[in-house]
Amino acid sequence: MHSDRAVACRSIGRPPHLPLPPLRGREPSCAAFVPPAPDPSRLAVGITAYHPAPGQLTALLDRLPAGVAVLVFDNGGLPPEDRDGLARAGATILSDGQKNLGIAAALNRLADAARAAGADGLLLLDQDAAPDPALPAALLAARDRLRAASRAAAVVGPAPAAAAGHKPPARPPRPGVAPVGPLAPVQFLATSGSLIDLDAFARVGPFRADFFIDGVELEWCFRAWARGFGCYLDASVTIPHRVGAGTIRFLGLATPRQPLPRMATYLRNSLYAWRLPHVPLRWKLAQGLYLPVQAALYWADAGFRPAVLARLGAAARDGLLGRLGQPRDLP
Repeated sequence: MHSDRAVACRSIGRPPHLPLPPLRGREPSCAAFVPPAPDPSRLAVGITAYHPAPGQLTALLDRLPAGVAVLVFDNGGLPPEDRDGLARAGATILSDGQKNLGIAAALNRLADAARAAGADGLLLLDQDAAPDPALPAALLAARDRLRAASRAAAVVGPAPAAAAGHKPPARPPRPGVAPVGPLAPVQFLATSGSLIDLDAFARVGPFRADFFIDGVELEWCFRAWARGFGCYLDASVTIPHRVGAGTIRFLGLATPRQPLPRMATYLRNSLYAWRLPHVPLRWKLAQGLYLPVQAALYWADAGFRPAVLARLGAAARDGLLGRLGQPRDLP
């Protein structure tokens, strides 16, 4: 049962039809529930976990504002002691962790659970994210600014900052769409650190579970644009991003160093995306030039091993033939 103080806070600063979010082991002050807008009670935080380091997720919770509902999807390897600690802190764990369902399926489950909890926005975070505690409120304010400008936004996210030794992910601008102050229209955003508008999510549709992991956010954002919803980057806030286990560099070119199943799935999904009408032709042509170079850099970094080339070739064939789903060599 919530305390009288929390109920009093709710009565002066929260819509009465919304439940109080989990307190995660600490009681928020009335200031957490009183305007000015945006109201953080309309927000859920969704975290995807796959073999996190001990204590990694509980440390992430400490970076989140008090009173925010937290959802965790365990795609495997969550230590039992961490599972117990998250539950004691008020987080809701959505999976038993017995099987890796892929990032797309995890994101869809998080969105469904956030909607069922009464939220209209879902902040997505990876287990290794290091968000500023002010990030959720900043992105909610950015979404409100887009709404005030009559922009239908599917997602708004922070500018990516390069973590040490990592290449920051690209955020190519969306041509033909004007910015709204510091909010720039982009072709796509990384899921981690992004705020999904759940009303828009219902209209755009779920992430493609058959993509499993790589390219999931690209396809979804292109689909959002095609259905009248934009993707916006807030240049006034940042979040560090780590893609892979470092960066492969050669003559000014750079690509993430990733496990072979990840690279193969990325290649497969990128080639399959050529078949999708909502993926812009300009993007398909650019990928047609870049993917062979990227694959060659990866093969060279792997020591020109024939088995690596064969796996990448099989992935390219699967993409062209539409053979998607869980990678057969997933650990």
